[in-house]
Amino acid sequence: MVIEVYDKHMKVVILAGGFGTRLREETEFKPKPMVEIGEQPIIWHILKNFSTWGTKEFIIALGYKGGMIKNFFLNYDSNKSDLEVRLKQNYEIKFFGSHTKEDWSITLANTGLSTMTGGRLLKLRKYLGNEQFICTYGDGLSDIDIKKLVDFHNSHGKIATVTAARPASRFGVLNLDKHGHVLDFTEKGVENNYVSAGFFVFNPEIFELLENNSVLENEPMRSLVKKGELMAFKHDGFWKPMDTLRDMEEMNEIWANGSAPWKNWPNEQ
Repeated sequence: MVIEVYDKHMKVVILAGGFGTRLREETEFKPKPMVEIGEQPIIWHILKNFSTWGTKEFIIALGYKGGMIKNFFLNYDSNKSDLEVRLKQNYEIKFFGSHTKEDWSITLANTGLSTMTGGRLLKLRKYLGNEQFICTYGDGLSDIDIKKLVDFHNSHGKIATVTAARPASRFGVLNLDKHGHVLDFTEKGVENNYVSAGFFVFNPEIFELLENNSVLENEPMRSLVKKGELMAFKHDGFWKPMDTLRDMEEMNEIWANGSAPWKNWPNEQ
């Protein structure tokens, strides 16, 4: 069931062009957004999650091995259906039992092989017009309440909002007394400091701070801070990026157990 809780015409930008070098075991052969969780690439999980909030329009910034992402969506229906191919009849193709349910409009934009994140976003300006939009990365999943995120952004009137999350610690957490006695041991805790989780909301003024070689997370963000135009939406729920092979394995384990916090859509028929 679709929960239309904010402007359903609001576009979502997915930055999906990086090399993904820390996940080289997978990204040597495919772009990171095409690394699978279950039987679907992570970018599918991202779009499915957003679409339950009413979003139908996506713009994907392509770079490294972007053709594989194009082919995934170009062949989306055929990959989910039985089909018959008649080679001697003008290459006639007949589909049986199409399962495509997604009402998505996806713009797949080539933004350069080595372009930085800010430069990629700048190249999408012609598709975004003078409108507010959401922007996130093609390798991170969360159970963020998108309505609350957008409402928070609209409440403060600044140019930008970044979602702040506290990542899970990779190590066991010890609570010690002054003598070194262990008072408590937790297998995995949560980091104390908030980090940028992506899931930005931008007003169109963000483009005035971008250049072709901009790294979104560097000078543009610092400029917003200096101008007092950046606010943080605190999210204390689930958020996880797929940076390493271990991350990929953990995400697949969560999915296989049927406990994926980002899955806010009904089971596929």
